[in-house]
Amino acid sequence: MENVAQPKQPQQDPSPSDAPYAEESVLDRPAWSALTGAHAHLAIGNELVKHYPADVSPFVGVRDWEDPGVWGAILEVFGHDAVVGVSHADPVIPDGWTWEYRVPGVQLVQTDALAPRPFAEAEELGLADAEEMIALVERTKPGPFLPRTVEMGRYVGVRREGRLVAMAGERLHPDGWTEISAVCVDPSQRRQGLASALVLDVAHAVQQRGDRALLHASAANTGAIAAYEKLGFALRRTLVFGGVRTP
Repeated sequence: MENVAQPKQPQQDPSPSDAPYAEESVLDRPAWSALTGAHAHLAIGNELVKHYPADVSPFVGVRDWEDPGVWGAILEVFGHDAVVGVSHADPVIPDGWTWEYRVPGVQLVQTDALAPRPFAEAEELGLADAEEMIALVERTKPGPFLPRTVEMGRYVGVRREGRLVAMAGERLHPDGWTEISAVCVDPSQRRQGLASALVLDVAHAVQQRGDRALLHASAANTGAIAAYEKLGFALRRTLVFGGVRTP
């Protein structure tokens, strides 16, 4: 994990070394922080459990997995025989609940080595581009991307001969942080540095807002993790991307 410096006053155009360090504890529950903060307008749920609309994101935010009322609150929100995401946590589930899937993952945060910069070839994407974005995700499998995921933040892409061939964007927005996600490049356009260029472009916009960047990846995706570390991200913690079925 990076060394945490004393907070400094933000400047008009902060660099990674000048920007104030955001509180890292929110990254233990990034979906909850986002759904009670920057994404509160998208939140559905109650005082203990919140989630995104089904066509935006599968992520679920839980205030505190140690709260004895959390499992009843999940049932209240999702009902019986439903699959509920428990990403970024690995709780002990009650009797009658079953794991549907458990995928080891990692959380990476930017360090002072990250050098964000705009990418001239990147163009901003919106809802009108959702169909193309979903098609690119289906070809490359970077993770879940739904018809309204683009509403979670700024997304940028690269087109070649009018066809979307690469993209990256913003997903979760825990307080003081922005998650970079949906980093993908069409197989026909790889080994050109497009993924790195787009990550740095997204990180630049994140930095301009005064936030810091983070990433999540499957622990098995060692190639992507190595690439992110080379750009200036560092491992903060390991975690589990999971889903449980309610009784």
